[in-house]
Amino acid sequence: MSLFQYKARDSRGKEVTGTMEARNIDNAASQLANSGLVPVNIVALEEKSSRSSNLNGIFAKKVSTNDLLQFCRQMHTLVKAGVPLLDAINGLTGIVKNPLLEQALRGVVNGLQGGQDLASAMSTQKNVFNLFFVNMVRVGESTGKLSEIFKSLAVYLDRDKKARDQVKAAMRYPTFVIAAVGIAFLVINIFVIPTFSNIFKSIGSELPLMTRALMGMSNMLVKHWGILLGAIASITLFFKYYVETPSGRLFFDKNILKLPLVGSILHRAIMARFASLFSMAMSAGVPVVANLNVVSEALNNSYISKKISSMKTGVERGESISRTAAQTGMFDTLVIQMISVGEKTGAVDDLLAEVADYYEREVEYDISKLSSSIEPILTVFIGVMVLMLALGIFMPMWSMGSAALHK
Repeated sequence: MSLFQYKARDSRGKEVTGTMEARNIDNAASQLANSGLVPVNIVALEEKSSRSSNLNGIFAKKVSTNDLLQFCRQMHTLVKAGVPLLDAINGLTGIVKNPLLEQALRGVVNGLQGGQDLASAMSTQKNVFNLFFVNMVRVGESTGKLSEIFKSLAVYLDRDKKARDQVKAAMRYPTFVIAAVGIAFLVINIFVIPTFSNIFKSIGSELPLMTRALMGMSNMLVKHWGILLGAIASITLFFKYYVETPSGRLFFDKNILKLPLVGSILHRAIMARFASLFSMAMSAGVPVVANLNVVSEALNNSYISKKISSMKTGVERGESISRTAAQTGMFDTLVIQMISVGEKTGAVDDLLAEVADYYEREVEYDISKLSSSIEPILTVFIGVMVLMLALGIFMPMWSMGSAALHK
């Protein structure tokens, strides 16, 4: 199969450009004609370009939330305007900037040309479109509301991106301070303390405990840095391997929610995502059990996903959503009450949207005060570090001064 770049006209005479895979130019022209396009120009791309594109796709990072957000907005506009799916995705393939997303869209185009529906074609690109995304698209196709589904997905991705950006902004200052202190600590231990060590050894008397501790740490960093780097690399690789196992991921995801300050923020942010996704899927007509299944896969926390997934058993037994939600221990009492009211009034989706807004407001408030909560901790941490260095260096110097005075 070779890669071709084409220009064509749709049924309205509008120019459509893109790339496609075909055996030859005639086969490419046939594919365009079968999809309702009139070929204008078809050019075979050089194999080098194709290989380069594949390498870009391999070494590209990942499809960011911003890339998917832009894709959903564009699809909403194109589908709403009545552009055929194949033409819409073909046109987007040529303008997306992320190589992985471009590769995925080419796969979707091939699936559509092979007779698959959009959801089935997207399901083959699991590294880009997750289970929830695919199921929402499938619901949109079956109900004829594909444009609204893409709009809802865009709204959700936009809110999710803003929440992530807020967390990153709040953590930027503490991260910078901790990194600066760590670098300063290394510089002092590697370059400053060894200079004082020779002076301290000339004292002849026993050095203070803090000084001996600093000298020992400095000696280890200077003489055994290779062993330390090897140990750090080994621990990092082991941790990475362990977290990739199901039990390790469950342990990590469970305990990260218990971290001081940030644990509660992460928990509320995940629950806001659950409520938003569940509400969106219910509004689209997805059955509750299927909804719980696909939403639990999209939470990016295996511990909470397991809790949400356990709700399916209770719902299948005929229990209410509010009762099964209360049994997970993941939701606030106020949220449980809102879900219960929604079940009684038949407006679970609307009230779950309110729940999502409630959690998002809580997250925004917690993030806004996160920096002010971390600053006193950082101040104490820096003060302790400075005190340790000061005592370790100046106490022997005071001893030397006292000894000189007595002489």
